[in-house]
Amino acid sequence: MLDYFEILIPFLLIHIICDFYLQPNKWVEEKKQKTYRAPALYYHSLLHGAALFIPAFTLGINGYSIACLIAIVAVSHFFIDLWKVSTPNGHKFSYFVIDQTLHISVIALISYHMADGLTVETILKHDKFSDAVMIAFAYLLILKPTSIMIGNILKKYPISEPEDGSNNNGLVAGGELIGYLERILILTFTLVGSYAAVGFVLAAKSIFRFGELNKSNDRSMTEYVLIGSLVSVVITTLLGTIISLGLEIKIK
Repeated sequence: MLDYFEILIPFLLIHIICDFYLQPNKWVEEKKQKTYRAPALYYHSLLHGAALFIPAFTLGINGYSIACLIAIVAVSHFFIDLWKVSTPNGHKFSYFVIDQTLHISVIALISYHMADGLTVETILKHDKFSDAVMIAFAYLLILKPTSIMIGNILKKYPISEPEDGSNNNGLVAGGELIGYLERILILTFTLVGSYAAVGFVLAAKSIFRFGELNKSNDRSMTEYVLIGSLVSVVITTLLGTIISLGLEIKIK
């Protein structure tokens, strides 16, 4: 009997190798320029399908299933990549995320179909399912919702224009992305109980921020950054602690 993750992990490994390590840059450029007329698009798609023969054969999957696997992955990869390179804004990061999500979803569905004894009911009744949902909820909450909350709080503390006429937009614009990464790290370290690592993240951010703020003569900018950072840390730490306590209570 084949376990779901026993199938999924090697299939994902093949996807990563073929999509990022065995795809030359000239293939990428050729696909962008010629779209469906690019031979590289066909080579790349066939490579993805054919490469899956190795883990499928190793796992003892029957020949008919392997043939269907290769065909489905090759064809789906072709159309997903064709959509991406045919889209005017296909080079943007959001399209990259959608592209990879679609590829991984196909592989996940195939793995689900091939796994023995795996049904939606068994997944929902698994003792770790509610834990996974709780953790996923926490990560979703610390991203966009928390960013909006921090933004609303900071509206009460607008940044005044610097006296020297310099522009602070670069620092403010990058703040949201920095906040996302910071909160993801803090939540992760909190959930695994590595509070010392949380201190390391805060210290590292403080060092980099200090250099920028030290050069600024604008006090409101310094206060703006400090308020945003502290609110972000407080929300994430509290949420991580609550989720951790919830998981511990459930285990007991």
